[in-house]
Amino acid sequence: MSEHPFRRRPRTGERPRLPWSRTGERPRLPRPRTGERPRRPAREHAADTALWLLLCVPVLLRSDPNDGGSWPLVALGVTVLGGCAAVSRRWPLVPLAVTVATSLAVTPELFTPSYGPALVAFAYLAGRRRARTRGALWLFAAIAAAGLLLTAVTGTPLGQWFTLLLALALAVVAPWLIGRYAHQYDRLVRSGWELADRMEREQAVVADRERLRERARIAGDMHDSLGHDLALIALRAGALELDRDLGPEQRRAAGELRRAAADATARLRDAVGVLREDGATAPTTPPGETVEELVARARASGLPVALTAPPMPAPPGMAGPALHRVVQEGLTNAAKHAPGAPVSVTIAPGPDEGAVRVRVLNGPGTAAAPLPSGGTGLVALDERVRLAGGSLAHGTTADGGFALEAVLPRRPPPSPPAAPTSARELDRARREVRKGLARAIWVPLALLTALGLLMGGVALWTQHRSYLEPEEYARLRVGQSYEEAAGSLPDRPLDGPPHRAPAEPPGTDECRYYRTTLLAAVPVYRLCFASGHLADKAEVPRG
Repeated sequence: MSEHPFRRRPRTGERPRLPWSRTGERPRLPRPRTGERPRRPAREHAADTALWLLLCVPVLLRSDPNDGGSWPLVALGVTVLGGCAAVSRRWPLVPLAVTVATSLAVTPELFTPSYGPALVAFAYLAGRRRARTRGALWLFAAIAAAGLLLTAVTGTPLGQWFTLLLALALAVVAPWLIGRYAHQYDRLVRSGWELADRMEREQAVVADRERLRERARIAGDMHDSLGHDLALIALRAGALELDRDLGPEQRRAAGELRRAAADATARLRDAVGVLREDGATAPTTPPGETVEELVARARASGLPVALTAPPMPAPPGMAGPALHRVVQEGLTNAAKHAPGAPVSVTIAPGPDEGAVRVRVLNGPGTAAAPLPSGGTGLVALDERVRLAGGSLAHGTTADGGFALEAVLPRRPPPSPPAAPTSARELDRARREVRKGLARAIWVPLALLTALGLLMGGVALWTQHRSYLEPEEYARLRVGQSYEEAAGSLPDRPLDGPPHRAPAEPPGTDECRYYRTTLLAAVPVYRLCFASGHLADKAEVPRG
């Protein structure tokens, strides 16, 4: 029996085959075909079908032969509504445009009992399902322009166009705005949940960062304290190695001790940043000794150090540990790089009253070879002094020594305010809500106001065209021919007599009515003609 191909050993230089294919290639996920759309859930199909059946009810009730319609028109309307419901999710404006065109084909006033509910429903869905507004605004403008053009072509009164505008505002624009507000509200709710989820993730990231930062601080403190102690041990071992009173074996052991301390310092430097695992105990605070105790311990280790410091309290906050670290780093560097050189530590008031200056100065080394250094101590020290609000300077002196100087504030610097992410997000959400309310309330009111002003202006213009001035009315004479009287008459008479007007005189062929004033509906002038001549003129109704 042949060995299974998945289990055979690879030859020398051959890449092992992975168990998911014979060729060793990674499996590829199937990609959707070009033009392939995701399947719609059954719930959406059921909702679209229910909407279609609901909108077909007015068509069946108002377009049958008993109401002046016909069954072919009913079938056409049901089919059109079915297509509109089918594409309403992918193209929300198409069903609205088709329904508007169907309604205009029935009446130039736009609103019909058969397709009125469809207008309202598809307008609401267009605002609910479409994020952008430019297409809808262009559609509304096109509907108004088409209604005006249809009015001009058919010769219908201009008042029907105002009726179309009113139906457009109430049956199309208002539901669309309500849908827009619902869409925006859902988006804000969804954004709120996304914000809450993002804040939870950010809190976890902040907690991890603080944990890593604390571990790095512990590592730095451990490196500083242990490095300082190891440097003092190496200094003592170097002094014993040079002591002539000891035998060769003792001096050799002291040299080995000095080299072991140097190796331990190097390994400690390489291991900075590698901390204990979670749950293990580790020191979390630096040693609480004062600068005087630190200098005394270094002096007891054999380092020639002198301290000059006036009696003053330690700076509060981060400045106190930073001052201790500056002195510790200066003594450590002196013990490592200039063993045997005298060291002076000076603490004095700073350039202003709110600061303190610390300076560590050592001369060139005269004893055993210096210990190796990685150069990271001064970088960490500069960061600590900066966080405390101070400044650090260091460099070599003219005699080959080294100077380390820091200026620290006596008062802790104000912490920068945290970025109020949640407050900004909440303020943005409130602005979005206010904008949505403005669109849902003030925009319809503005449209209705503009429509009212437009209708009022057109009404005044129409009334002016049917206004007969009293002087022109007085010049008209009974028996005057129509051609002679036409020069004094307005362009357009009223559509009919006013309410409760008296009966027209018998024997006349036509009576025309004109306004006596621009604003009042009564009284009006009545001019009756018979055989092309003015047969009667009167002001009706009187009183």
